[in-house]
Order: sequence, then structure tokens, then C-alpha cells
Amino acid sequence: MTVAEKFGRNLFMARRRAGLSQEQVADQAELHRTAISLLETGQRLPRLDTLIKLKGVLGVSADELLRGIEWQPAVIREGCFRAGTLEPQRLLAASPVRKPAS
Repeated sequence: MTVAEKFGRNLFMARRRAGLSQEQVADQAELHRTAISLLETGQRLPRLDTLIKLKGVLGVSADELLRGIEWQPAVIREGCFRAGTLEPQRLLAASPVRKPAS
């Protein structure tokens, strides 16, 4: 499940618990109804100001709308480049250098 789909599911559940239609949420958040639909179906992610509006209208925390969405930092490995590991002819053969047009 993508981040957008997970957010959309959380938004849908919060809206249903609040007993509001997409149109009611859109009106109160000063958004277009199709924006709510796109968010709920995972086709869009909200901007920060939209997230703040939605949490206010639905009476939930941002944590509730972001529940289950996590990010893990990438693992950085140390490495190094080594000069001179290829012979010059092999290096030239491996590079995608084009000859100038005549």
C-alpha cells in the first residue's frame, strides 16, 4: 500500500466516524469535493495546509490521519573510488563516448 493510499484510507475512516460526506468536509475545509475524493482514493497527497484543515474539520489529530505511515532513513555505507583499476584501453571501450561527426 502506498503512502497516498494509506493516508486516503485514514481520511476515509475519520470522515465516516465524523458522520460527514465528502461534500461537507470539502465545504468546511474550503476545498473542492473532488480534492477529498482524490485524497481518499490515494490519487493525491495533501499539502500541509490541507492536512491542517482536514484535521480541524474532522476533529482528529494529524497523527490519526498519518497512522501507519512510516519512513526509515536509508542505510549509508562507506565506500571509496579507486583510481587506475581499469587499463586505459578498457576504460575507453567501456565509456559511451561518441566520435565527432565528420
